[in-house]
Amino acid sequence: MPDQPVDSAGMTYSEPDDLRSVRIFVAEQARALGLPADRIDLLTVAVSELTTNTLQHSGGGGHVRVWSDNGHLFCDVVDGGGPRPFGRAMPPAEAVRGRGLALVERICDSVQTKVVPGGTLVRLCLTL
Repeated sequence: MPDQPVDSAGMTYSEPDDLRSVRIFVAEQARALGLPADRIDLLTVAVSELTTNTLQHSGGGGHVRVWSDNGHLFCDVVDGGGPRPFGRAMPPAEAVRGRGLALVERICDSVQTKVVPGGTLVRLCLTL
């Protein structure tokens, strides 16, 4: 997983009231970087799912960064939580929870995750 550029746009979030600002930030950055409108909506849903999970399950906030490189848009969501269980099947219709990460994987062209000092990084990638 390559390093993100030092000058990539980013913001932190720490409480539920920040989630709206995160969605707006991600949508504005994606638009400025040339992601088509329908893909901006999908990226916003994916980031919203990850950041909401941060607040519900990790007991803290996180940081979001967005940039483009070589025809791709990247979005990193870094938080203090543990590794994410990507690669699972979509839960059955009667399941109460558990669809979020499966949806993130289906929305994005690729999803990578790695443990970083103090938590976990999830990198979303969409083709511009």
